[in-house]
Amino acid sequence: MRNPILVALAILVSTVSFAQKKELRTAEKAIKNKNYAEAKTALNQAESMMSGMDDKQKSQYHLLVAEALYAQGTANNSDLNKAIESLILVGKDYNSESMELTTTIENELLTKANSMYTANNFSEAETKFEQLYRVVPSDTTYLYYAAVSAVSGQDYETALSHYLELNKLGYTGVTKEYFAINKETGEEEVFSKKNLDLYMKTGEYIKPGERVSESKANEITKNIAFIYVNLGKTEEALKAIKLARDQNPTDVNIILTEANLQYKLGNKDEYKLLIEKAIDLDPTNVDLFYNLGVLSAEAGYNDKAKEYYDKVIEMDPTYTNAHTNIAALILGEEQGLIEEMNGLGTSAADNKRYDELKAERKELYKTAIPYLEAVLEVDSENLEVSKTLMNIYSAIAETEKYKKMKAKVEALGG
Repeated sequence: MRNPILVALAILVSTVSFAQKKELRTAEKAIKNKNYAEAKTALNQAESMMSGMDDKQKSQYHLLVAEALYAQGTANNSDLNKAIESLILVGKDYNSESMELTTTIENELLTKANSMYTANNFSEAETKFEQLYRVVPSDTTYLYYAAVSAVSGQDYETALSHYLELNKLGYTGVTKEYFAINKETGEEEVFSKKNLDLYMKTGEYIKPGERVSESKANEITKNIAFIYVNLGKTEEALKAIKLARDQNPTDVNIILTEANLQYKLGNKDEYKLLIEKAIDLDPTNVDLFYNLGVLSAEAGYNDKAKEYYDKVIEMDPTYTNAHTNIAALILGEEQGLIEEMNGLGTSAADNKRYDELKAERKELYKTAIPYLEAVLEVDSENLEVSKTLMNIYSAIAETEKYKKMKAKVEALGG
């Protein structure tokens, strides 16, 4: 009684095997005819029979899924991600075919990623570079460019995720570079080893050479610290900054980042020490003194901020942001005077005090004027500064200057 059952099972297994092959052949034919919808339908049917497939059939199935979803480069991001996942599962039986498809997808994604990054479409560039990394996980440079794209697009959470993975992988970005000088332009160009040899044979290049590129490990550590600060993750930021400073002890930007964080945490003594350290390291950096002015103003140290801005102006009289910011600090003192004036009564003493405050207010305006005028000497079409000057001239009864500035504001569309 058992033999008929065994024969029936054998027939069933053969039928299932035949069905698997049929669906795979249908999908393969549909892909060749670029009928990807039909291919997907056949592959969906074949999926339910996966448990009965041998290793070769499974490899073929995953390859066909990748080809159908990729659809010769017309796939959306969701289908492309699934195609990449399936492509990774292709076994050795279809190794040459999977390698060919991998190369095709890599070339297409690289072209798109570079184009999108150049067009400042950083979100899509990040997506393409991240897909590139998953297509070719051995090339961690793609993951690095995904992180760079995310930072450029201010997607800090995504950038942080990529940077942390790069750190975990021990990525340094150190590679051997091959270069030569273009005879026509006189500029250095970088090549692969193979291309360098080819271009040198043309006779259009001279002075070939090779070198090892700089490590990106320090940059990655520093960016992790900056991103944690930007995301407000204080504890993680302090740990990352400590590591970044250990690796880059003379990097002023890292020191300033820690100084700003220490101030926000209420550690004012540590803040001052870090500021002094930054100045010692780079005493001629005009941008440093400007940043110190900004930090001091944010911390409420207005007198110190003015000192830094004055230092900037001394070093570079055309540094308009320093002029603008110091004028803003001066004019900011007006609010206290206005509040006191509004709180006075009508007694003789109050009237006298009112006149004193009014005179102080006028002196504030006069003190701010040279800084604002200096901005317009460099940036003559600065509308906001022009408006401020117009209002100040009106307030201090500089009629002719007011009329001239009013005309300027109107000409600028204000």
